[in-house]
Amino acid sequence: MVPSGAMTLPLSPRIQATQTPPIPAVREWAARYDGRAGPVLDLTQAVPGYPPHPDLLAKLAEAAGSRAAAGYGPIDGDPDLRAALADDMARFYGARLTTADVAITSGGNLAFTMAMSVLAGQGEAVMLPTPWYFNHRMALSALGIPCVPLECRAEDGFIPDPDRAAALMAGVRAIVLVTPNNPTGAVYPPAVIARFAELARAHGAWLVLDETYRDFLSPAQSPPHALFADPAWGEGFVHLYSFSKAYCVPGHRVGAIAAGAGFRVELMKALDTLQINAPKAAQAALAWGVKALRDWRAANRDLMAGRAEAFRRAAAQLPGWRLDSLGAYFAYMRLPDDAPDAVALAERLAVERGLLGLPGPFFGPGQDRHLRLAFANAEESVIAQVPARL
Repeated sequence: MVPSGAMTLPLSPRIQATQTPPIPAVREWAARYDGRAGPVLDLTQAVPGYPPHPDLLAKLAEAAGSRAAAGYGPIDGDPDLRAALADDMARFYGARLTTADVAITSGGNLAFTMAMSVLAGQGEAVMLPTPWYFNHRMALSALGIPCVPLECRAEDGFIPDPDRAAALMAGVRAIVLVTPNNPTGAVYPPAVIARFAELARAHGAWLVLDETYRDFLSPAQSPPHALFADPAWGEGFVHLYSFSKAYCVPGHRVGAIAAGAGFRVELMKALDTLQINAPKAAQAALAWGVKALRDWRAANRDLMAGRAEAFRRAAAQLPGWRLDSLGAYFAYMRLPDDAPDAVALAERLAVERGLLGLPGPFFGPGQDRHLRLAFANAEESVIAQVPARL
């Protein structure tokens, strides 16, 4: 007799080979914490550490209660939100973008998954710099798309090297860059991004740029690249964005893809298959918020910069630890030489100290000596407690 609940039938080998979700795993460790060091400090997830603007919350509530939000919407998104984002991007990048260039998705992760399903055919690979954003790697595994890791080194500031990438391009259909980076916080210089665009063109590959955290770049770092200035940008470049961070609405699941006409024709198939339409109430509220909350977003950018500096000061109090990279929402810390490996240490910190961070191996190979701490959701008074926990 098979025990009740036992699984005997086969499941998808692709899903079985996909990484277990990291954040719930770390929070399970914390369930064994007895509170001896104080309240739990959860620095696992990239969550905005302040509430949405009250006017945005009011717009969300109003839209959610409307009959219009209960029906289907355009597959590629609310035209008003697409137009607002295109205008915002045109201002930010100093280039011309139109409503037709933008599609709205049910969050940034689904934007990535759909983009990969459009770009990569049978046996074609996608290049991900390591350390990578774990959900990107998980999506490729679930889709059965081979991944080509591109090692990024601490001594290079975790900036990917186009020359090293050039030696790995055989069979690569797309190169994915995330800047500002998750997990390291590194900001890729415009010249590096331009060289990757040239590399992709030379090999008949696509460049996919995930700029989920671009709203937290300082004015001196903007615009972060000139790819949109090329009149033919849509022929080989796909841009990913998320509203979750800048507008503090991760639970509403709204993201975006900017791409050329040829890509968008095929993208419509993925949009209709996987989402039908993104959440309508959130789209309506954000269509107002993109322009109306521009100054509020800038103030939050400055607030996050202050938290980054607070973390830098905290890290300076930690003998043996090394702050290898810092930016956007993240600090990427190198463990002391006499510490155990990152997974063992992260579990110990969760269980004994109530400090939750993500160990480097969750972000790919070669990361056994690193720990990611997402400081964005912590006020400076909370950040000041981190050295005592470490």
